[in-house]
Amino acid sequence: MHNFIQSLTFFRLFSGPIIFWLLLFTNQYGLAFGVFVLAGISDYFDGLLARKYHLETAIGEVLDPIADKILVLFLVIALALHLQSLFIGFVGAIILAREFWVSGLRDLNARNNKVNATKVTFLAKLKTSIQFFTFSCFLFGIYLNNSLIIFLSNFFLILSTLIALQTCITYTKASFGD
Repeated sequence: MHNFIQSLTFFRLFSGPIIFWLLLFTNQYGLAFGVFVLAGISDYFDGLLARKYHLETAIGEVLDPIADKILVLFLVIALALHLQSLFIGFVGAIILAREFWVSGLRDLNARNNKVNATKVTFLAKLKTSIQFFTFSCFLFGIYLNNSLIIFLSNFFLILSTLIALQTCITYTKASFGD
């Protein structure tokens, strides 16, 4: 079971570059959408199974958020390029900057024995879920060649960005406030 859980995380690690390739070089939009849906599902199940079977590991705790960040990084860049969207590029840069900042805070807090200051919150999990939903909508809209779905996806992107900024502020205050 331990190897299966780790393989789910590694699948997510490699899904970003695969989706990037499918979206920008092969026009396999349905396959890109399918790989992303499986990556999103793997994010849910690797944590669930690790907790259920008490197989949480230090490497898993480190790799899981890195896998999410790599997936988001490749999706933001691929969507911005494919849709030729400065909006997605700019908002995606805000999301990625938040991810780098929070990673830095987590490292700082680990060094200062304050890991609870940046412990994953419900709102942070919601942020990831909305981001994954948003990327699914973009990819589904591209697959269907449906401008309305793509247009509406922009609003979900704004929502996920606002939540990302809120969690960033919360983590920053907790890290430097006390």
